[in-house]
Amino acid sequence: MTETLERQSDAGLLLGGWYTTEELAEIIGVDPSTLRRWRTADPVQGPPFVRLSGAVTRYSAIDVQRWLLSHRIAPQERPR
Repeated sequence: MTETLERQSDAGLLLGGWYTTEELAEIIGVDPSTLRRWRTADPVQGPPFVRLSGAVTRYSAIDVQRWLLSHRIAPQERPR
């Protein structure tokens, strides 16, 4: 079952769409330099990315969505 889920996830990764640094920065409302800084931080921060070459980096729409959900704080769920 886990293997099936991994294959479905891999297929979704290929078909789910990809963002450039500039596109993602606009979508999440940060400067592109922020994404670049997150990528080079130690430890690496920000959403998962794929470095295709020294000058080409892409972000999977699926990975970005998962990353955003993992950082989401719902007011009703905040501890007091």
